Amino acid sequence: MTRIFKIIGVVARNRLDSFLDPERLPFSLRVIIRLLVGCFAVAPNRAPRSVRLRIAIESLGPIFIKFGQMLSTRRDLLPDDVSEELANLQDNVSPFPPDQAIEIIESSLGNKIDVLFDRFDREPLASASVAQVHSARLHCGDNVVIKVIRPGIEKVIRKDIRLMYFFARLLMRVSKDARRLRPLEVVADYERTILDELDLLRESANASQLRRNFLVSHLLFIPQIYWDYCRPKVMVMERIHGVPVSDIQTLKACGTDMKKLAERGVELFFTQVFRDRFFHADMHPGNIFVDVDNPAEPRYIGIDCGIVGTLETEDQRYLACNLLAFFRRDYRKVAQLHIDSGWVPSDTKVGQLESAIRTVCEPIFEKPLKDISFGQLLVRLFQTARRFNMEIQPQLVLLEKTLLNVEGLGRELYPELNLWNTAQPFLEGWMKEQVSPSNVARSFKETSSEWLFNAPVLAHQIVSGLRLLTEQQSQLVKEQKNIHKKSIRTRITGIVIVTLAVASFIFPGFLNHIPEAGVLLAGLGAWMLAH
Repeated sequence: MTRIFKIIGVVARNRLDSFLDPERLPFSLRVIIRLLVGCFAVAPNRAPRSVRLRIAIESLGPIFIKFGQMLSTRRDLLPDDVSEELANLQDNVSPFPPDQAIEIIESSLGNKIDVLFDRFDREPLASASVAQVHSARLHCGDNVVIKVIRPGIEKVIRKDIRLMYFFARLLMRVSKDARRLRPLEVVADYERTILDELDLLRESANASQLRRNFLVSHLLFIPQIYWDYCRPKVMVMERIHGVPVSDIQTLKACGTDMKKLAERGVELFFTQVFRDRFFHADMHPGNIFVDVDNPAEPRYIGIDCGIVGTLETEDQRYLACNLLAFFRRDYRKVAQLHIDSGWVPSDTKVGQLESAIRTVCEPIFEKPLKDISFGQLLVRLFQTARRFNMEIQPQLVLLEKTLLNVEGLGRELYPELNLWNTAQPFLEGWMKEQVSPSNVARSFKETSSEWLFNAPVLAHQIVSGLRLLTEQQSQLVKEQKNIHKKSIRTRITGIVIVTLAVASFIFPGFLNHIPEAGVLLAGLGAWMLAH
């Protein structure tokens, strides 16, 4: 109850009621809001609404801050001013006591800290809303970092999520824009994301997969995971040394090729999406470092793999075709692809969607290519498609968020970055490779073993199906013969009855006792002959 009053106070002080439509509010609720504003608002708050929203979220603590960060990526739902302001949220959280971290590590790994590690640094390297990181050294001499889930955080998260659902339902009732914003779906999306981050085994598996994908790559390095020391609340991985990607001054001082670094960021994104269909979906500057041992060939270092995205083969192909159609301004192709992929309802008029997409894109393409934001173009596309009842595609939302991060980071590193020039050759090469004879042969080779393995089962199913079909046809023939026999008998009977009727007319004394019998027999016989 105390938490609810705190939230209400924050909402009132920052005049978040301005996001609501007063005309849709019941009179009693309008009175309550006025009273609350009068009680909590010391002075009129004339800051822009986006700033007031950010300040309110910051004052509610780390769980709401993380929710605001996630919300900032939903640019398909929010106005630009709100999403841009929420992107400024900083997740600076005070560390929890090292004794608590040691207790969690020891209970998770089943031994004393001195037995587990040759050295353990009590002072944390970093602290965030969900976890805290300590440096250590294994007995084999490897330097590592230990990530520990914040104690009691799951209970706090679940409590705040229940409150978020409550306010989302309230918003659905009082705001005319609520249906478009889909607050219940947004909260559900956040719930899945934040609860997944509480399982460090999941993050360890994601990091291990990414490391394997780029083990011999010049683009990305992922630290090694020490699986013997990983549990749901504890994760141990190799300690890395690099320059934070946001520290541009240090990168330049090291002689880093900034143009190559920016272009490699774009190449890294498209490689993950189109080669692997598995991508790091939380590539903000805090999770990215740069290996500058060879500044002429800089390489990214990625950490914090709690959030990853995956694409189905169909989504991957449609996405590539969409992007290439954009490059060529083939808006009809874009519209048709949206319908074919099932992203919008099948009864959508292609011409109407094409016109809407053209209206959004043409003003953007009038700018020089290097000034066009690829990520913003994708956002505008999703906003337009939403008006045609486009269903939320979680994998595309993560993709959009990641692309915005990559593009923003790339242009911060090298303002002249032309993402289009980097992306188009990659996509065109990928599309050609998909239909190349070698790729077709490789796909056939990859699936042939599965076909051979399943061949006996498939053959049995085919034989069983043919046997069943034969039995059904035989039964049908029998039924048709029976029907035919009955029909013949009915017609013979009809002929006999008609003959009797004719005889009654020719020989009037034939059926003296039943005067109308001739007419009745004629009618009955005619009916039987007709059937």
